This record gives sequence, structure tokens and C-alpha cells, in this order.
Amino acid sequence: QVQLVESGGELVQAGGSLRLSCAASGRAFSMYVMGWFRQAPGKEREFVAAISRSGGNTLDADSVKGRFTITRDNAKNTVYLQMNSLKPEDMGVYYCAAGSYLLAEPRHYGVWGQGTQVTVSS
Repeated sequence: QVQLVESGGELVQAGGSLRLSCAASGRAFSMYVMGWFRQAPGKEREFVAAISRSGGNTLDADSVKGRFTITRDNAKNTVYLQMNSLKPEDMGVYYCAAGSYLLAEPRHYGVWGQGTQVTVSS
């Protein structure tokens, strides 16, 4: 089973960009579908993006399409989330997760990182 550690979250102005990273340790990173989720205070955790094992297919939430890009580097055991044109509503704790299926529901992901805080000032 992999262990996941996110990084890259910080305070950024609206319209700015951030790149989040999620480093995996343990076995067989390339065997997992990887996803990014976020959770704002008082709200449920919501899907952001996911990427297939090879990186050839991705799935994005409608709210981030055209602004966020998920990629992975299996040689580095790392998945990334490039976030552009950030909005205040993008603020929250961002989690990466490992799962078996390229789906949006959190229940399909069995391994989670501890999260990294993204704050967007207006």
C-alpha cells in the first residue's frame, strides 16, 4: 500500500497559480489511479481531478475544467495538480488519494494523504 504526502499549498491571490504535488512511497505507485479532492470549511469533500495509471486519461470536475491540470510522473512516484486562474471558491484543504477506478466518488479511493491548505485571497 502507498503512503501519500501532499505539498505546495499556500496563500495566493485570486487569478494566480499554484502547483500541488503528492509524493507516494511504498509499492507500485503506477498501479493506482490517483485523484485530487478538496474540502472547504463546513462543506463536504469534493472531487477535483483524477488520472489513470498510465496518465493517458484524466477526469476533471466541471468547476475546474480549463483551469486545473492533473499529471503524474510514475518514475518519480508523484502526482501533480497545476492550478491556474485561482478563485476564492477554490480555497480549501486539498487531498490526494489513491484508488482503483477513474471515478469521482471519494468512496473509490482507499488511501489518502493528510492534505495541504490552499488559500485564495480576493
